[in-house]
Amino acid sequence: MLQTTIKFPVSCYGIGVHSGQTVQLTLKPAKADTGVVFIRTDISYGNNSVAADYLNVSETAMCTKISSENNVSVSTIEHLMAAIWGSSIDNLIVEIDGPEVPIMDGSSKPFVFMLECAQVTILNSKRKFLKLQKEIIVTNDKGSEVVASPSSNFKIVMDIDFESKAIGKQSVSCDDKESFNSEIASARTFGFIEELEYLQRHGLARGASLNNAIGIDNDVILNHDGLRYKDEFVRHKILDAIGDFRLASSNIVANINCKKTGHALNNELLRRIFENSSHYIFLTQNEII
Repeated sequence: MLQTTIKFPVSCYGIGVHSGQTVQLTLKPAKADTGVVFIRTDISYGNNSVAADYLNVSETAMCTKISSENNVSVSTIEHLMAAIWGSSIDNLIVEIDGPEVPIMDGSSKPFVFMLECAQVTILNSKRKFLKLQKEIIVTNDKGSEVVASPSSNFKIVMDIDFESKAIGKQSVSCDDKESFNSEIASARTFGFIEELEYLQRHGLARGASLNNAIGIDNDVILNHDGLRYKDEFVRHKILDAIGDFRLASSNIVANINCKKTGHALNNELLRRIFENSSHYIFLTQNEII
């Protein structure tokens, strides 16, 4: 019912999956109503911070990137944001000395572990919930769709459909943070080997490897240890969506059904929700019916 932050700072080092740069990331406590704020410690002039907010999303190709009015940006924030949601953290300062959150093992699990080590602490301010009031539907011309419907609880369903027999059709749902941490958070990102050269020519996937992603060659899984789950692919897609929806800066109360969605459509849903105040209402936990 009350807002939270962490008790102790905690740090990690890692490589950016797209930039290929090694960075240090430090999570620090924050006051009530701060939200999640990224601070680029490698930038020594002007305002070097950018809030983790849906309005600050500047790119959605292969990851979610946020940028401020001062052109301070941080890429690939979705796995960390999903861990923040799963750990019930409302307020956090994220210091980073480079342009991209480290990919770690390609999942949210290392960040969940960091937050467990940092210990959740309760603040003396009520937590806000965003309760959807009207159904919102967003689609694109590729057959992708997100439908958000009013509900008294949170539930998200993800369906994917790939031509590769290594993936095929998969579906998964998540309706609480405990199941996210135990069944979703360790699902890794994935990519097709035939796309790797193209991505690297365009400045992406420079840090990608089988140590931080599932590699697929047509219908074959390239990782020697195989998959963590038979449906690891759709589990990771719902992880991405949860991280993207955390940019609402509040806990969303709604049923969200996702069909073959990605970062762009996830962000479009939030923009559609907030474009009209009749679409939502902010409540405390006691007020949710």
